[in-house]
Amino acid sequence: MATAQIADLKCAHQRVLMRVDFNVPLDEDGAVLDDRRIRAAIPTVQAVLKKGGLPILMSHLGRPSGTGPETAYSLEPIASRLQALLGSSHQVHFVSGVCRGSEASRTIEKAATGDVVMLDNLRFEAGEKANDSEFAKEVAALGDAYVNDAFGTAHRAHASMVAVPDAMHCKPKVAGLLLEQEIHYLADVMSSPATPFLAILGGAKVSDKLAAIRNLLGRVDSILVGGAMAYTFLHARGDAVGASLVETDMIETAQMLMESAASEGVEICLPIDHICAQTISKDVETRVCEIGIPRGWMGLDIGPETVADWAIRIDSARTVVWNGPVGVFEQPPFNVGTAAIAEAMAHTTKRHDATTVVGGGETAAAVEQAGFAGAISHVSTGGGASLRMLEGAALPGLASLDSA
Repeated sequence: MATAQIADLKCAHQRVLMRVDFNVPLDEDGAVLDDRRIRAAIPTVQAVLKKGGLPILMSHLGRPSGTGPETAYSLEPIASRLQALLGSSHQVHFVSGVCRGSEASRTIEKAATGDVVMLDNLRFEAGEKANDSEFAKEVAALGDAYVNDAFGTAHRAHASMVAVPDAMHCKPKVAGLLLEQEIHYLADVMSSPATPFLAILGGAKVSDKLAAIRNLLGRVDSILVGGAMAYTFLHARGDAVGASLVETDMIETAQMLMESAASEGVEICLPIDHICAQTISKDVETRVCEIGIPRGWMGLDIGPETVADWAIRIDSARTVVWNGPVGVFEQPPFNVGTAAIAEAMAHTTKRHDATTVVGGGETAAAVEQAGFAGAISHVSTGGGASLRMLEGAALPGLASLDSA
């Protein structure tokens, strides 16, 4: 996927509008709980600064009403964290309450070389989610160039991703370093993977992963299916699944997918044992169920035999893509299987120099929680966007950039 890159950008003494994804969790006092997405954008910010440009950062946070500033969704705490991460050599100027207009323009005009400007929450304006062209023109007027480094929202046709770069006409529009990395691992590697190529899909619903499964069937050698979605497949195969979550309206689809996989020569691997309980809680009684889950019991994680089998399969792969936890990882003791998958991926990355890619969202959080994020080739910053790329779908935020 050939898009213009930050290396191509000439921006000395220019204002560079940069779409970042600073939609990070805050505590009840407004403090940043997880700054991974802020840290991930810093290399691109520093690249613009090194080229002599003025980075003007824009992001959304949460789901404000779109009728004006709301204190709970202000980006001010994020600007403070960015300032701490950049250090005293760069001054971060925050534009409170607005992302366009005279106040934003005045702040930008006053900024010195080496400074950074951060606009407030884009979603304070209804025009952001509506992809409104008039709103976009006002935002676009703040910059001489555009950089997209917000993979987490690249699948959304919002103004800052589409209408703003479109309104900048002949001005340069390039991908930031983080977006370049996402494109490399989720598009370029997918188009010509080293084999064997293995996909791991988890999460709650087959319907959420249906398009991804269909797209992957023509590309991968095998797919490991875990999480609650596995029980729809197992039920479709005729296995007893007890009280496990089953999408009854997807049973026939699951049967067809298994038939399609067989015709394509792709193996769909389902769990061979399960960690089961009657409720989801920390101290609940659990049991390992192999063939069939008893009535009243739910499969909530893959079992030890599945962990061992899947670890061998992962170790033999040379490209592994994973999207979706394989158990209720948020609640011990049902996090063991997901942590084991993360460890197996880290192991094959190091031992065999395999390319391992983790989709964002819950999967990225689970890998971080297990302590293996730094040992995997790439952990995506975008859950929804990474899934769209696994589906083979075009992302509006990428289509708005210049071609290489």
